[in-house]
Amino acid sequence: MQALIGFTWLLVLQTLGEFCSRLLHLPFPGPVTGMLLLLVAVRWPLVRDPVSAVAEFLLSHLSLLFIPVGVGVMTHIALVSQYGWKILIIIIISTWLGMGMTLLALRWGGKH
Repeated sequence: MQALIGFTWLLVLQTLGEFCSRLLHLPFPGPVTGMLLLLVAVRWPLVRDPVSAVAEFLLSHLSLLFIPVGVGVMTHIALVSQYGWKILIIIIISTWLGMGMTLLALRWGGKH
């Protein structure tokens, strides 16, 4: 039940993010706004505990989420062979940027 409430929180925050992005004509997509709302909302146990439960569930089944990616790669193997190095470079750069932003978010969140 706790995970279902957490999943509901995730969907509500994503929907609110989408609504805010469209209403305010923000230059980034609604799910990004929803993630920023989630970052603020997890400070309260009412949100943090259920979201933690759904996060544990999703992480325990994370390998299933990679099946569509694997099928997509196999379907478009010609594109992968043609642009493989460029794709690899973009993945490396975006991974490092994502880890850096996570570090900044954790440092910002840890000061309170």
